[in-house]
Amino acid sequence: MTPLPGSSDDRRRILLERLATLAYRRGQFTLASGRQSEHYVNCKPVSLSGSGLALISAGMLDHVEEAAVAVAGLTLGADPLVSGVAVLAAQQERALDALIVRKEAKGHGTGAWLEGPLPSAGAVITVLEDVVTTGGSSLKAVHQLRDAGYRVQRVVTIVDREEGGEDAMAAAGLELVSLFRLSEISAFAQGMTA
Repeated sequence: MTPLPGSSDDRRRILLERLATLAYRRGQFTLASGRQSEHYVNCKPVSLSGSGLALISAGMLDHVEEAAVAVAGLTLGADPLVSGVAVLAAQQERALDALIVRKEAKGHGTGAWLEGPLPSAGAVITVLEDVVTTGGSSLKAVHQLRDAGYRVQRVVTIVDREEGGEDAMAAAGLELVSLFRLSEISAFAQGMTA
């Protein structure tokens, strides 16, 4: 595997540039929350590219709790994230599995909400998310994990849209760690066109 570029500051700058050019758009958009916004962020063009996922995974792994035995997230946005972080952790000889939280229970077989190697009850799991707006998707994943008997204390996201997600997480007893804030990505994008 090709090593990640330079220092963590170099990787962060490269990732910021990719998000600003490939994931961010300015215009009029309706968000998943139903809100209207002039800013749109779709991280999938970055998270579904090999080099983009490598950069995201390195940034996210730095914020996964030491006690965590798995990372988890709501399908679809978190699918590449949990896989990428688990692979990078394995390359660093850290035991960290990936779990995918379904949006609804499996309609057949076991009716499972969670996919992946399930840890023992009481295990610490860090939730990963691509974009946090109000926090609804992350909180859905957290509730399913907590209902299954796991301890979830932290959500790590690529982008915090700064629209109440951090407060919603705090109200649920969660720490939100974001690699970037929307204001930072927007400012970088504007600087590129100036």
